[in-house]
Parts: sequence; C-alpha cells; structure tokens
Amino acid sequence: MKTSFVRAFFYSLILSFTHSIIAWAHVGSPGVLVQKQAGKYQVLVSVVPPDVVPGTAKVTVFVESGRATMLEARPIYFFAGDEGAPIHDELKPLGDNRFEGVVWMMESGSSSIELVINGPDGKATLVAPVVSVPTVMRPMPAGTGLGLAALGLLLVILLITTIGASLADGTLKPGQTEPKSFRRKRLVGMGVAVVLLGLGLTGWRSWWNGWANEYRTEQLYAPLPITTTVDTKPDQTPVMTIRIDTAQFAQGNGKRRRLAFLVPDHGKLMHVFLARTPGLDAFAHLHPDRADITRFQTDLPDLPAGQYMLYADIVYRNGFTETLTDTVSIPAPRTKPVAVNSPAPVSDEDNSWLVTQPMGVKANAVGIPHLDDDMVLCGIPGASSTLSDGSTMLWTDKPASVLETGKPYLLKFAVADAQGKPAPLEPYLGMGGHAAIVRSDGTVFIHLHPVGTYSMAAESFLVDRIADTTRSFQYPDPVVFRDSIDRYVAALKTLPEAEKNRRLIAGMPAMSHTMKVNNMVEFPYAFPRPGHYRIWVQVKRNGRVLTGVFDTQVKENLM
Repeated sequence: MKTSFVRAFFYSLILSFTHSIIAWAHVGSPGVLVQKQAGKYQVLVSVVPPDVVPGTAKVTVFVESGRATMLEARPIYFFAGDEGAPIHDELKPLGDNRFEGVVWMMESGSSSIELVINGPDGKATLVAPVVSVPTVMRPMPAGTGLGLAALGLLLVILLITTIGASLADGTLKPGQTEPKSFRRKRLVGMGVAVVLLGLGLTGWRSWWNGWANEYRTEQLYAPLPITTTVDTKPDQTPVMTIRIDTAQFAQGNGKRRRLAFLVPDHGKLMHVFLARTPGLDAFAHLHPDRADITRFQTDLPDLPAGQYMLYADIVYRNGFTETLTDTVSIPAPRTKPVAVNSPAPVSDEDNSWLVTQPMGVKANAVGIPHLDDDMVLCGIPGASSTLSDGSTMLWTDKPASVLETGKPYLLKFAVADAQGKPAPLEPYLGMGGHAAIVRSDGTVFIHLHPVGTYSMAAESFLVDRIADTTRSFQYPDPVVFRDSIDRYVAALKTLPEAEKNRRLIAGMPAMSHTMKVNNMVEFPYAFPRPGHYRIWVQVKRNGRVLTGVFDTQVKENLM
C-alpha cells in the first residue's frame, strides 16, 4: 500500500513538472512538424516557436519533391488576420533542398506561419499552425546584470556631476575666477539631481515591476488544471469524470479560457489518452462526452487497476490547442482484463485500448538493444507488433536501433495479414491512422497524425481566418455556439462509419494525406529529449481499431 502511494505521488509530481515544460500543444514537444503537398511541392516543415514573446521562431523547410528556388515566411495572428500580418521574410537556402530562417513572433496566442514557395514548378502556399505563448520568465545572466549595473552607476554619477557642473562651472565666463559660492551651487545642483534621479528610478522600478507582474499573470502561459475521478454506475460500469478547474480564471487573462468555444477535432471534443505507470503496459484512447461546460465523462473499458497518466487534447475556436494532464487511479475491473482490444464500450464506438507487455526499462539499459529490435527489413532495423485480429504491424525504414533527438523522422508502419500479405486499412476518425508517443517517465507526450504534430481543426480555423478580410474577429454567442457544437458531435455518433468518415474528411480537404500503399501509415516526429519511449500506432481494419505498440531508445544528438 505504501509503495502504491509513493508511486502515485511520484507520477503526480512528474505530471505537475510537465506543466512547466510545456503543456500546450502536447507535453514536452514544443515544435510543430507539418508534412503535406502544396501545389507540386511535397514539403516537411519544422517550426520551433519561442518560449518568450516577443521572440523568434525557427523555421526549417525540407522540400522533398518539386523544384523550389525561394521560400518566404511570415506570422499571421488569429485575431489580426491576414490584414494585420507583417510582410514575408525570405528563408536562406542551405543546400540539399533545405531552407531555414527565423520569424519574429510579436504577439501571444493562436497563430500560424504562412509559407510561400516559388520555383520552376510554380507558386504554392501552406499554413503551419503554431501556438506562440510565453512559457518562461528568463532571469538575467549574472554577468550581464553586473555589467549593466556598473554601466548604470557610471551613467548616474556622470549625470549628477554634469548637472552640478552646469549650475556652477558652466556659468563661468572665459577668464573668470571661480567664486567660493560655486562650490555650494555645485553641491546644491548635485543634491537636486540625486533627488530627481531617485524619484525617476523609483518610478521606473515601479513601472518595471508592474509590467513584469502583468507579464506573469496576463501573458505567461498557465496550464489549465483538471481533476479526474472514477466512479461506478448502478450497473457497476466504471465512469471517468474530468472536471476543469476554473478557480484561477479570476487571476488574469493568461489563466482564462473560453470553454464555451471548444471545437471538435476529428469529430471529438476531447481526445483522452491513458497510460498505466510505471511500465506503460495498459493504454486507452477515449473520447469523453461534454456533460456541462466544465465536466466531461466517459465509460471506462476493462483496464487493469493501477495509477494512470492522463493526457487530454482540446482545441478552441481560435485554433489554440492544449493538452491537459492529470493522474488517475483506476480500481480493479468487474471482469479480468484481456490482453487485446475488446469491443468498445457503449459511450463511444471509436474508443480503443490495449493491455500488453510492460516496457521493462532498466537503469543500465542505455545503449542496449531494446525489445522492439526484433527483425531486419531490407537491411534496415525494424520492429513488429502482433495485432488483435492476427495481423502484424511492422515498423519499416527505422534508420537505426537507437534514434537521436532533434532529428525529423518519418515513422513508417505497415500492416500485413496472417498470410503476410498487405492488409488494406480504413480511415480512423477521418485519417489513415493515429499515434501516441510517451516517454517512460511521462514528461513527453505527443498525439500524432500522418500530416504532422498539429491539430486538424486548428488548421481549418486558421486557414478560414486568413481568408477572412476583417481586421478583427468577433466571437458568436457562447451558448448558441456550444449547443450547436454539441448537436454536431452527437449527430456524428449516429452516422454509419463510411458517412462519418466522408464528412470528417470533407471538413479537412487541405489535410488529406493519401499513402501510395494502402496498408501503410507514416507520422513525422522529432524526439525532443533522450530517453526510452513507447509508441502506440492505431489503424482501422474491417471495422476494428487495431493498436500496435513499439518501444525505442533515443540518445542526445551531439551534432
């Protein structure tokens, strides 16, 4: 009992720490990767936003196909729109079809980087959604502080002596002998200067402290706190409730949220991912229903008892995305959990889960081949995972048994049936597949799509905002908007699978990402930190959501 309590406290502490790492737009993964077709160009775009605003975002573009000669980038802020955006900055070509540059982000909040590609293959434009918010208050380096303090002291002394001299020595005529009264006039002038400078510096310090406090309370990103509980229905079905804590909303704009303006992403208002600690051996991807403006609920599948890390993705009408984090204790289920996917609970047919082997990471595991390195595909290290329907998922084109931080990888997976033949995949929530990646200690989490690390709903709203010619955005009535969204989400649940996917895909035409082989899915991602990671890859086949699980080790990139 004591061990369980200590373990629960440890993981609660870890998830609390992840708030300070970055809890918006996923946990511990501040960059954005976009892979898509723009005109005749296939590009992979990496945007690393600043952690202080104003600040510079690093933009790197890999042109995978197409003849591009010039790329330009500019920020477009949601509330200012296209009309209020600055001019484009040209990115520098670095060879190997790679372009790189920086873009100044002057405003906080939901924004995007608009890229314009020019070359013999024509002109094309694409948008990369970016959440640009200050997440840290950087202290001044000690050396810089001492240098500035010394320089400021010198300037104050010079100013005081100059004022004193101007009232005495400055009034002397050429050849005139300095009267004895000049000493007193000089001292009086210097005394007045000291008083005035003291008042000025005191006022300046008060202004500076006020500005810093406003930055801390109004601008600095504050994670949205939630509380998660598990109760039991009269029929013994466990139900999980996520409550959003609004108590901090009164503390400043940086802590407020327009909860009435949540929008569905892939037809769901909230995507919740559960991973049991410490081995990450139980996983669930759930979609709670909105019970009221601050409360979401979903039935739980037959997951094994234990402490779970919880990550909940939500999107707002302005394109702002964030991941809410918590830990939740799940009691023992009514029936013994099975080791594969089971029929989904009634609450949502798109819910899915998996119970499998724990990671088994040991303290001395660094540098040792991990459990996923079980095969070689065409001379390249690979991995395989047996799915619940007897088919096999293969991690193809894995560049090495140990990956490196900061490198944009294309994580490619293929599915083969029991006979080893390609197994055609069906859309899952409007896309070819979904993936979730968690670092072994929970400090990194990402929800991936084939087009990148961003939200499809966020891009749709940002693209629509760019097309809007108005200089400012006006929110509709919150009650009317919330009710219309709830009706839309409820209606989607009643549709046949094919019709639901047709509507979801139609709602995001710019995000289509068709694979050349229909049994494959790929996800762009750059691992932010060294460590051990577990990857869950979810696809759909014959009407069933199938989950493959892979482990990999990531080391620091020394280049």
